Amino acid sequence: MPGGGVQRMAASRRSSHLEEARPIRWLLTGIALCFLGLFLFLPLLIVFVNALSNGLSAYLAAVVEPVALSSVRLTLITAAITVPLNVLFGLAAAWAIAKFDFPGKNLLTTMLDLPFSVSPVISGMMFVLLFGANSLVGKWLIAHDIKIIFALPGIVLATIFVTSPFVARELIPLMEAQGSDEEEAAMTLGASGPQLFLRVSLPKIKWGLVYGVVLCNARAMGEFGAVSVVSGHIRGLTNTIPLHVEILYNEYQSAAAFAVASLLTLLAVVTLIVKSLVEWKSQRRAL
Repeated sequence: MPGGGVQRMAASRRSSHLEEARPIRWLLTGIALCFLGLFLFLPLLIVFVNALSNGLSAYLAAVVEPVALSSVRLTLITAAITVPLNVLFGLAAAWAIAKFDFPGKNLLTTMLDLPFSVSPVISGMMFVLLFGANSLVGKWLIAHDIKIIFALPGIVLATIFVTSPFVARELIPLMEAQGSDEEEAAMTLGASGPQLFLRVSLPKIKWGLVYGVVLCNARAMGEFGAVSVVSGHIRGLTNTIPLHVEILYNEYQSAAAFAVASLLTLLAVVTLIVKSLVEWKSQRRAL
């Protein structure tokens, strides 16, 4: 039998082993859909149903309240500062780990996962211990009237810490898989460092970078634990959207809490749509 026929038979035999019977496929699909319906779509539906439980006018009143708008503004400002800084850090860390060998490389790779392994509440406590009033740094800050804890800088620092791995962790395996052949060829042709990065490396990783930015932004806007510790819960000043929702709910203003929570839910949905578009775009480019 010709070699091509043998290969086709082997391929068809492997594909037949990978195919499950139709009842099993329907069962697995049904389980997945039920899980998504119960734990994803139903909670989202409940958020919007409760947000509109007192009518559209009450919903709009809760959303446009000055304190709510302040929390939205603080959330967006925090994300606007956090994401670009993490992009710079992620690019630098991924470039160093994927392209070079140096002492401490394994330690740096391990330390990238530290925000994933440490509780966000503990992360916030670390900044309180570092910059709080009872620390050595805190006393110097108070003497010079510099506010970090219970102010925007502390919120930004805590958010940067918990979101720092996302961009780097998306780029490192991508850069390692692509190798350095094209960069080495560009260097032999006389390309400078900025030219090498902008014209050779960045076009190859741009979709992975966008994907990491989307994940980083989603976590930055929804972070609760670390921000809760360093914010001080000053209404209208240091409360982000998640903290404002918690306060409203604890004050038994359920409809208002769900109304503000729906804003964060909409931001999350938009983030997921952008993430899906990025994945679709990257898959089309791979074909």
